[in-house]
Order: sequence, then structure tokens, then C-alpha cells
Amino acid sequence: VQLQASGGGLVHPGGSLTLSCTASGNIARINSMRWYRQAPGKQRDWVATITSSGLTNYVASVKGRFTISRDNAKNTVHLQMNSLKPEDTAVYYCNALILGVGVPLSDYWGQGTLVTVSS
Repeated sequence: VQLQASGGGLVHPGGSLTLSCTASGNIARINSMRWYRQAPGKQRDWVATITSSGLTNYVASVKGRFTISRDNAKNTVHLQMNSLKPEDTAVYYCNALILGVGVPLSDYWGQGTLVTVSS
């Protein structure tokens, strides 16, 4: 099982960007899916979660600006980011709790995608 993230890039303050992350491999079930981010010189922090039933939760600093969603048919999670600020600059990582075929429920991480918010 692998997670592949995409969609990062350079955006001006106030702009928007959408990140995507797709799980592939012999997957039986995907439970919760999350996004984390790690700013330069800082620890990795949780950003948002979406459960298998679609319930969402966000860190306070992105609430109202970011939207997490998932397409269960495509094993994909998205993070729509609006009204971006320079402090949103970070490497964004997707994370998912996945039950593989013949593999116990495990935590998987994508490779990270860089988001830079700068004028």
C-alpha cells in the first residue's frame, strides 16, 4: 500500500490551492484520512481529518479556510486551501489508516508536497 500526494506549488497570499493524495495497492478498507504539515525548522503538525463516514475536523488556524474531502471510489483525499497565508508555507503530508488485503490495519504516509505562500 502506498500514498501519493500531489498539488503543491507556489501561490500568492490570498490564493488557493488543492492538494490530493491517492492510496494504491491491495486495499480492503481505508479508515480515517488526515493531512499534516511541517514548516521549515518546526515539527510536523496535524491539519485536518476526515473519517470513513465523512466527518471532518480541523486545526483552529485553518478552520473556515481549508476543506478536507474524500472520494472513496478513488481512494483519494483532497485538501482545498483558500485564503492562503505565508504562515501556511510548509511541506504537506497525507496520512491514512488502511487495512490491506492480508495486511493488518496500519498507518501510512505520503511523501509530502511543498506549499509555498509568498508574494
